[in-house]
Amino acid sequence: MAPVDPHSYTDSLQPLTTHVALSLSLDFQSRSISGTATLTLTRPYKGQLFLDTRDLRVHQALDSEGRSLRFSLDLEDSILGSRLVIDLPVETPWIVVSYSTSPHASALQWLEPSQTAGGNQPYVFTQCQAIHARSVFPCQDTPVARVKYTADVEVPGDTRVVMSAAHLERVSLDSGRAVERFVMNQAIPPYLFALAAGDIVHEEIGPRTRVYAEPSVVKAAAYEFANTEATITHAEALFGPYEWERFDVLVMPPSFPYGGMENPRMVFLTPTLIVGDRSAVEVVAHELAHSWTGNLISNATANDFWLNEGFTTYAERRIVEAEQGKDRVELQIGLGWSGLKEEVGRFKDKPQFTKLKTDLKGVDPDEIYSRVPYEKGFHFLRRLESQVGRPKFDKFLKEYIAEFQFQSIDTETFLAFLKERIPGIGDEVDLDKWIYGEGIPVDALEPRSEILDKILELAAQFESGRQLMDADTQNWQAQEWIVYLDNLPKKLSSKQISMLDDSFHFSRSKNWEIRVIFLTIAAHCDYKPCFPAIEDALHSVGRIKYLRPLYAGLLESSPEAKQLAKRVFSDAKPKYHPIAQSVVQGLLTQAGL
Repeated sequence: MAPVDPHSYTDSLQPLTTHVALSLSLDFQSRSISGTATLTLTRPYKGQLFLDTRDLRVHQALDSEGRSLRFSLDLEDSILGSRLVIDLPVETPWIVVSYSTSPHASALQWLEPSQTAGGNQPYVFTQCQAIHARSVFPCQDTPVARVKYTADVEVPGDTRVVMSAAHLERVSLDSGRAVERFVMNQAIPPYLFALAAGDIVHEEIGPRTRVYAEPSVVKAAAYEFANTEATITHAEALFGPYEWERFDVLVMPPSFPYGGMENPRMVFLTPTLIVGDRSAVEVVAHELAHSWTGNLISNATANDFWLNEGFTTYAERRIVEAEQGKDRVELQIGLGWSGLKEEVGRFKDKPQFTKLKTDLKGVDPDEIYSRVPYEKGFHFLRRLESQVGRPKFDKFLKEYIAEFQFQSIDTETFLAFLKERIPGIGDEVDLDKWIYGEGIPVDALEPRSEILDKILELAAQFESGRQLMDADTQNWQAQEWIVYLDNLPKKLSSKQISMLDDSFHFSRSKNWEIRVIFLTIAAHCDYKPCFPAIEDALHSVGRIKYLRPLYAGLLESSPEAKQLAKRVFSDAKPKYHPIAQSVVQGLLTQAGL
């Protein structure tokens, strides 16, 4: 066996899949998907073929002539799942696998009507990154195996389906059910396969953008993201034409575990972005930026994750700078800088996970997910830009995107291209230190701006009793408050926390970033008057960015706070996506609970 990816059973000696045709039937009662996956190979092939699966029940395998094929599931692994071995006695250009998913599939979350915004219909959605597509259909679940796909999805007649693909048609069946048909004509990594089904409607907000959501949410979402077309235009000016035709967004149920997921043609977004003032839409800029860095060019394996997220964080901030100006983006960079330092501290006992190029063999990518590849990757690219100048670096970026679009590459391929296009860069910037070294290199450029410096000064003065005055905050937007709270001492007295909440009502803020940062401080400080608000937050959202610090704060506090964390997780666990469940369970296990 010659694996191409430490998180896949895919064998480099076997042909890759180029196309997957899915015929799926969704059963909300049994919480399962059944159907067939037809996998077309790069060449007719004879021999053993290895596919990734996790908790799939495989019923049958056929070759292109309809002949039954021998198959087996082996090598059960807690991270990788099971290897599906299919024996091909004669050459065949494609195979058909009949299967069904488990109610506990790691990519799928099935919601009861009571868990949705409208409360009328059940709902299901996928989250396939990093290695969860294998729990939805058998595949070579590695970014190296980029595939085009078609999908026929059968659902109840009152249910609507969206996918990371172009919608072709909806056909009503005599049974009262319906089939939605989709096609994705551009090759994508399996982790970008996406599906959602439920009570979903949409509103047009631009020539190539619709907002999809549940009926009770869609109008607020349409307002929040109304400026998306302008953002796309700014991005195209920076990085070249948008290659995916449409940029539609789906606002997810509260249990969605991430801020956004960059599924091409159908970005998934957390409802925590809908705050009424369009202050959280930088997440849209981030997911849009993935259309060039992450989707057009993908990391070959999770070891190279920074190629996706470092580049996209850089691209996102270039878009924000074009839209809002340098001072605004420096605030964002300041927040990221603070987060990077915190993450380096979190991994003080496992500093190998603060490298850009990692070695994750035997490691679950979800368990060591952090801001390091985002922020350290961003600062590496910012360092390169500062060395060669923005015009030259912009030229390099466009050349990089043109050279590797619709490919999945590793870090070493990027470095070779960098050295080829910018000769001598390795003599001017210590590339090995940035890529293979731990922590934050000494030549990282710390963010600076007049607004940022003033906020940091005010935060530093808080501990000595300096309170915010109206004149200090007169023109503050959400970002300023977030930076201020994020830079306060993590240990405050009950009096200090009470004063902040009484003055500014942070624990009840409509902005989730502000609310969670403040409640995290309260959790760390065992501030019991905020425990009801913390409990309410943990029941209200499933976004890992919020769950992790809130649970960690309680678990690092008093015995009473630890028991609160244990009890809330026991009650709220069914609301969380399986990926989020695993993250929180890991925190409780580390705390001995």
